[in-house]
Amino acid sequence: MDSFHPKKSLGQHFLHSKEALREIIQAADLKDGEIVLEIGPGEGALTDALLFAGTRVVAVEADSRCIQKLNERFSEAIRVNHLMLIAGDIRDEKVQRELFRKDFLGPSEYKLIANIPYYITGMLFRLFLETLRQPSLLVFLVQKEVAEQVVGRDNKEGILSLAVKAYGSPRYVAKVKRDTFSPPPKVDSAVVAVTDISRKRLGKLRDEDYFRIVRAGLSAKRKMLFGNLAHALKIPKEKLSPTFAKLNIDEKIRGEDVPAEQWISLAQEIKKIDQR
Repeated sequence: MDSFHPKKSLGQHFLHSKEALREIIQAADLKDGEIVLEIGPGEGALTDALLFAGTRVVAVEADSRCIQKLNERFSEAIRVNHLMLIAGDIRDEKVQRELFRKDFLGPSEYKLIANIPYYITGMLFRLFLETLRQPSLLVFLVQKEVAEQVVGRDNKEGILSLAVKAYGSPRYVAKVKRDTFSPPPKVDSAVVAVTDISRKRLGKLRDEDYFRIVRAGLSAKRKMLFGNLAHALKIPKEKLSPTFAKLNIDEKIRGEDVPAEQWISLAQEIKKIDQR
């Protein structure tokens, strides 16, 4: 089966860079026999590299044309159960349920590695860090600007970086130029890795309570964190001040300048105020 025209509706940009593939594989720290979930394998460039690294790959693909191509290209890997294909959109709950069935990922530890469409980047971070069973490690090839936001560019935190850092440690791995894709996207991409993934970082704090504080604290980016929280959460300033003092947070600081670990402590302390 020959190459085909990528679908705009699926955000398809097929990677054709051996250097970028090496960066992804190295960042994933793969070991022989590990299980890898790949989302949107497309024509199979990354799939081929994952199989060559000795992993067992479960791939989810929404494009039936790609499914046909992958079946042809990797017929032997499929025959010996080194590659398993799921036809469908990862955003579909039925696909998600199928993915964690015994025949695919089951209860096994897995790593998530993908060159993902720009328009579902944020959703995929949320889905696999907040909602579904977490991977042990995540490596995404994403829009460069998004990769910078995830790690907290210039030590500035935002909703995306704080969402990721609530569950793991993100690292900017490498820039990938736009001309290494077919068709080339309008912007450059980058490889970003998230390690040490765990729900234990939030302690007994519920996800929704943490994100309520984050959204409130960043509700007016140019304003001070203290004022944003007092206004959005309707907390009297005389109750909020002792919390800031306890955590050694300056009342005049902006939310984007507060480190991720302090946001978690702040959310935990504000939860105590709510319970009084």
